[in-house]
Amino acid sequence: MADDPVRAGASHTAGSSGNERSRRRLHSLETLLTEQRSRIAEYVTAHAVPVREPHPDARTPSPPSPVPAPEPPARELLDALPLPTMVVRPVLDAEGSVADFSYLGENIAARNHSARRLPPEALPPWAGAVPLWERFPHMVDTPVPRMLTAAHRTGRAQGPESAEWSLPGPGEQTVRIGGEVRVVPCGGVLLLIWEHGDSARRGRASQHLVRVSWVDWNLGDGSVEASAELCDVLGLPEPHPMPDLLELGRMVTADSLKPLYRAVRGVLLRDQDIVDCELRLPPPYNRIVRFVAEPVGPKSGPVWTVRAVLHDVTEDRRSRALAERAVAQARAQRERADTVAEVAERLRQTVLPSLPAELARYGIETSVVYRTEAPTARVGGDWYKTRVLPTGQVLVALGDARGHGLDAVTLMAKLRFALVGLAFTGEPVELLTSWLNAVACDDGDESTATAIIAHYSPSPCLLRWTCAGHPPPVLVRDRRAHLLDPPPGGPGIPLGVLTGESYVAAETALSPDDVVLLYSDGMIERRDSDPDRDTARLLRAAESYARDGIPPGGRALNTYVRDLVRHLIGPHPGDDSTILAFRVMGGEDDGH
Repeated sequence: MADDPVRAGASHTAGSSGNERSRRRLHSLETLLTEQRSRIAEYVTAHAVPVREPHPDARTPSPPSPVPAPEPPARELLDALPLPTMVVRPVLDAEGSVADFSYLGENIAARNHSARRLPPEALPPWAGAVPLWERFPHMVDTPVPRMLTAAHRTGRAQGPESAEWSLPGPGEQTVRIGGEVRVVPCGGVLLLIWEHGDSARRGRASQHLVRVSWVDWNLGDGSVEASAELCDVLGLPEPHPMPDLLELGRMVTADSLKPLYRAVRGVLLRDQDIVDCELRLPPPYNRIVRFVAEPVGPKSGPVWTVRAVLHDVTEDRRSRALAERAVAQARAQRERADTVAEVAERLRQTVLPSLPAELARYGIETSVVYRTEAPTARVGGDWYKTRVLPTGQVLVALGDARGHGLDAVTLMAKLRFALVGLAFTGEPVELLTSWLNAVACDDGDESTATAIIAHYSPSPCLLRWTCAGHPPPVLVRDRRAHLLDPPPGGPGIPLGVLTGESYVAAETALSPDDVVLLYSDGMIERRDSDPDRDTARLLRAAESYARDGIPPGGRALNTYVRDLVRHLIGPHPGDDSTILAFRVMGGEDDGH
């Protein structure tokens, strides 16, 4: 808290300590540079050429007579120039103003350049002076006309400027000519000189694109030579004096002073051929700069210059920090998901146990398939239960709690365990369903679920069941499948919606070899699909896999259910999907 004097004092002490540490490091850097400047001065003094004073009695010798040298021809001088050069003569009107320009010729560098770039037929053979724009018509749209006019008018060299023109090449190709162009007045004519490729401009463009600058810190005289990009790389406003090494030290953060000092010291002592570190510049600069430097100086003497490349890596480091943060968040989410998966797996073993073997003694065999939507969660809101009750009836139930994850698992566990306890009262399924509704209502507004709650009585093979907003069961009999008729008045509302809700049971008489299918909506529902069409698809599949009959025995029933699930939902279910099948056994032909 800001009002806490102890914390405020500690903060002030920490700030004072940091400032003092920065001052000491800046002083160390300044001392290092000062000592190096002294070593350079001592080296220069020790290696200076002594100036000999003339003897007072010595007679001053007469200067030698100049030897006349032949004046070289203009063509030889022109050809000696290493860069492609054209000779252009201004054409003046009656008032002495420039009306046009004549092309008089070119040097050997220009001819060689043309031979490399152009096919022989691209230019007509030279036959004396011709209008410049006639020979190079596309040159009119470049800075060249302006530069030629200014050079003739002022008598001063113009450029360099970037200028490009084109000439027709073979076929439909166009050959690009030009680069960095200069115009130099010379004895009444103008020399149009260009450096093909404009390497200097490209170098500047490359430095600008990747936010790189070079800089030479000359320690002997304190001068700084740098590319124009240095201010941008360091976040300095333009124009701004180029900072020396000490000024750079004042710009960086306190934690960057130590690596900067070590880098400069390593260069000056030649401990390393190349030093590399990162420097952070606080507001108003807001930069992270990579500093790569090397020593420059005589092998037997002190380092005269620290030559460095500075690379603005601010965006790269920010992107890397964001990526690392995203990876950390993903890792944390994965760890949470693994924790949820572990909890859900344990709940699965508790809430979705294997079917009790004692059911066979009461004339039924069962099979269940449970498939979850998310492999990491393993358990959603689906649940089921089969159990023999003290009354001799068999409890058969299947439900679906709203949502996914631990909330859904918690609700479905409450409902399932509540049903198991309530079922031992011997009360009918209508009352059991009403009690489950009260349990769901007490759990909260979002705690809703659907369910089928049924009692099967082996004698006289009667199924009494209620529906709380759940898809109705399917009866497979004599290789045909149809939905069981709903309870009188229709299905009841889902559990947890309204308190005090009552439910009505339906009664279905079963026969030997009848198979009843209880299932969750994930088994039939498809996104943007019609519920009636989804139910019809289930009935067709149930009949299709029963067309040859379902042999007796739990293994055959299990195969039937698994084939049905594979057909309906495939390898990637869109929701938690559960199907519970039970069959009335056919006496001695039960397969056991």
